[in-house]
Amino acid sequence: MSQTLNVHVRVNDADTGRPSAVRIRIAGLDGRYYPPLGHAVDFPVGRNEDVGGHVYVNGQHQAYIDGSCEIPLPTGVPLELEISKGPSYTPIRETVTLGAGQLTLRYPIGKRTDTTWNHMVAVDSRCHFLLPDAAKREAEAEGLDFVNLLATVQDYPSVDGHMYRTTPNLLAFSGQAPSVERVYVNTFHEHPALGKLALLNCHRPIFPLTFGHMDETDDWSLADWCDQCHRKKGLVVWCDAYRQEAGLPGGEALIDAILGKIDAIEIDAHARATSFLPQWYRLLNAGIRLPVVGGSGKDSNRIALGGVRTLTPTGETRTYSEWIETVHAGRTIASNGPLLRWAIDGQPFRTSVATTNDDPVRFSAEMASNEPIERFEIIANGLVIASSTSERIEVEHRLPEGGWLAARCWSTAKSRLYPHVPIFAHTSPIWVNAARRSPSAVNSLLREIEGVRQWIETTGRFAIAKRKEHLLSLCDGAERKLSEPS
Repeated sequence: MSQTLNVHVRVNDADTGRPSAVRIRIAGLDGRYYPPLGHAVDFPVGRNEDVGGHVYVNGQHQAYIDGSCEIPLPTGVPLELEISKGPSYTPIRETVTLGAGQLTLRYPIGKRTDTTWNHMVAVDSRCHFLLPDAAKREAEAEGLDFVNLLATVQDYPSVDGHMYRTTPNLLAFSGQAPSVERVYVNTFHEHPALGKLALLNCHRPIFPLTFGHMDETDDWSLADWCDQCHRKKGLVVWCDAYRQEAGLPGGEALIDAILGKIDAIEIDAHARATSFLPQWYRLLNAGIRLPVVGGSGKDSNRIALGGVRTLTPTGETRTYSEWIETVHAGRTIASNGPLLRWAIDGQPFRTSVATTNDDPVRFSAEMASNEPIERFEIIANGLVIASSTSERIEVEHRLPEGGWLAARCWSTAKSRLYPHVPIFAHTSPIWVNAARRSPSAVNSLLREIEGVRQWIETTGRFAIAKRKEHLLSLCDGAERKLSEPS
């Protein structure tokens, strides 16, 4: 007869033998979930609802542990066990049946057998609402080296009937230093129509965090946020770019990207109604040098931390400040699992190359993935120039008028670990000679700038005339920049 026992589960790192934080799920064949003690069988999955400590993906409840826990489990019945630690580790999946009186389960979890791929730093560029300690635990369990936990304004409906404006984690702001190991608390800034920005690595918070909401005027600009962030040696990331709910296509964030005030653009783990890549490629084709970063955008227990992440070469990224500089330089990959690396003429992670006499560029890339990849491609100025189903691809290509190259891999299927978006990885652009400006891309962006100008003139609510003039002057500056020779 089956009985329930408190079973001690321990997961050790296969190399060190020490307990290793992981994501774990144990369930019966009927799907019944057995959580570790201290974790709930069920938990909320709405935005800013008790975020952290567990995650709900693939229709399954899973828990984060620090390497050991106790779980009340039945004996004598088959149980499905799954343990994971991000894409660089081999997941453990098996069916186990506990014997009578069995009180322990022990598992080693190890990295890929190809250790050359262990030399990548993985960073989540954005998450919200987690407590720093919870973010640390989840980062360790998802194989992340650093996490950017961003304070963001959130209206909170109280039981007293009042709507309070809150900013979770603002008091934990840490800027250029960790709040706790691996976790850096910075700020998230938004305007409902003009755009959203993550300001990273600032030595103190930048205010206001929002403008343009119902009880606010539009007497500010995203450019003000960008300039203050750069004065504080920070990094500006354009978030939620070209989402339909953003109000304006591109908004002022587009204008600031053209003016060189934005350092990177983010791919996140939230579903999109429209594709991100064509919009980003258009910016690159207009000569806007905008590296990519990956961030989960985690704001609920439906998203796994690191569900999209930024990968950078280990040799250049040992500290958080070095990661900031690596993003500035454009040596980044956005991924929800697959690993990518590239080389130009045999030199790894180059971000630019100059050619003479119409010489071709020799571009090579390698990828590795725990899950099947349908296509592995090299892109030139937004077009596929080489494709392979193997793990390595190389091509010689001429770009006499200049432009950019990149590597990407993808599948239409979704990852078991991170099912939020289809499996993919994409490098930042590698620039060849001048940043070529496609006339069609430029004309399209000019139309968007006119849309922002019209919004300023007809919809914006300004109490200070100079602030309106400032926003209009940014539009003028972006138009002039696009008209300049490459």
